Order: sequence, then structure tokens, then C-alpha cells
Amino acid sequence: MTALSHALSVFEAINSGDFSCLDQAVTADFVDHGSPIPLPPGPEGYRQILTMVRGVLQIRYQIEDAFETDERVVIRAVAHGVGVDAIHGQGAVGKTYAMSTTHIYRTEAGLLAEHWGVRDELGARIQLGTAPPMESLAIATD
Repeated sequence: MTALSHALSVFEAINSGDFSCLDQAVTADFVDHGSPIPLPPGPEGYRQILTMVRGVLQIRYQIEDAFETDERVVIRAVAHGVGVDAIHGQGAVGKTYAMSTTHIYRTEAGLLAEHWGVRDELGARIQLGTAPPMESLAIATD
């Protein structure tokens, strides 16, 4: 499998809840730099955060674009999830949102070695009603 195939299998795993692909997709010292909680390296650490993403946030991904270079895989996707007050703010619970995301993987020998994620968390909070719409934010000009 190519690194791109491994990355796409990770997104399929999030959507299905079957994370068995991680043992073959990531290196033993894999690091997820986007995790909000400390994780052990490798497949087990990645499995922990992805289980939370799927179970708590109920994230399901829709892939918009994906490509690879010699040392990187980039995936642009929309995450569809369900609000959680402790994460998204008071009043978010049970409401749905769609959040633009970009995922960058460093690859090593065809496997995923590191992950960085960029998420439009403000946009998600605006949809959930826990942050004000951008047009309501006053910009001071003098």
C-alpha cells in the first residue's frame, strides 16, 4: 500500500469505527501533533485519540481532496460531528456541525510517521451557537 492509501484507510477507520488498519498504517513511533491530550507513540496512541474523535465527537469524514509527495500526504476533508458542551461550549450538546479540516502526514517508508491537523474550530462553534458570528464581532478602527 502507498502512504496515501494508508492515510485514506485511517479516515475510513474513523467512519467505520474499525481501527485495525492502524497497526499496518503507522510507524511504531508515530506522533499525532494535533492531539489535545498526551498520547503514547505508535498505533496505540493514535487509536486512543481516534476512538475519542469517533465516540465522543461522533466525527465522520467526507474527503474533499487528497494527494501525496515523496514525504507527505495531504488530505482536505469535512468533519461532520455532534457538539459536546465540555469541548464546544455550553449549549452545544447534541447539535450537529460540519468543520473544514486539513491533515498533513509525514511519511516514512510508505507508512504514516507524523500527523498535523488544522481544524476550523471557530466555524464549528459558530454553527453550534457557542461563538458569535463573525459579522457580529466589532473591529476597532481609529
